[in-house]
Amino acid sequence: MSLRERRPRRPRPRHPGPEQLRRGIYVIPSLFTVGNMLAGFAAVLHAIEGRLELAGMLIILAGILDGLDGRIARLTNSTSEFGKEYDSLADVVSFGVAPAILAYQWGLRGMGRWGWLVAFLFVVAGSVRLARFNVKSAHGDRRYFTGLPIPGGAGALTLMVLCDPDPVLDARLTYAVWGFVLLISVLMVSTVPYRSFKDFNLRRRWPATTFFFIALVVGGVAVAWFPTMALALGIYLVAGPVEYAVRRFAKKPNPPPLSSAEVPSAPAHPENP
Repeated sequence: MSLRERRPRRPRPRHPGPEQLRRGIYVIPSLFTVGNMLAGFAAVLHAIEGRLELAGMLIILAGILDGLDGRIARLTNSTSEFGKEYDSLADVVSFGVAPAILAYQWGLRGMGRWGWLVAFLFVVAGSVRLARFNVKSAHGDRRYFTGLPIPGGAGALTLMVLCDPDPVLDARLTYAVWGFVLLISVLMVSTVPYRSFKDFNLRRRWPATTFFFIALVVGGVAVAWFPTMALALGIYLVAGPVEYAVRRFAKKPNPPPLSSAEVPSAPAHPENP
């Protein structure tokens, strides 16, 4: 037997296959989801300590990270059921618990039990909203959300506080805050359709007008981000009930749902527009 035959063969380096690489990339969108949860948790701590403005900014940061994780998942082709469910758990913290505590510390604390009751109802409404959407997302009309999305509800409470971060001292104003929080909670669990804009296609519908509108919004955010965000969110909050009432009054049939082929791409989490 020759010496060449006695030498052990060196194992050939194995290159990871496409499926292994894809599984590794799943960590990237999950990191954005963890960042979303971290921002929400930090917002809770700062709200409890009385730093309401900082807590509100952290909730807005959580919303930005929540929007990025779905897009990163689509770009890296790493969407998964785990990412969808994990993102929902993070949303309960960032857009359910954090805004409720923020609103309670700002304008509901003086109402005692009634204050924490409506704050708790907001958390319940947000969690029910997420659970219902996760169940219906596979076979629902992707052009509409059933009820106000939880990021919109969290944004409404956060912008309300950021209007004047100092705690509310007027007893009459606390009743208005209580009613607003309850209204947002009801909108989240309602059947009022809110547009998701998932059927919006820049290549087919008025690209010049769309580009001008996007530039107008970006410019507004750059110059005066708070009024622009408040105006856009206010229009979105009112648009859903108004469109629903117009359709009911005019007795117009709902448009047929989009097929999966008509939707440009499926997001990692259905509530991310």
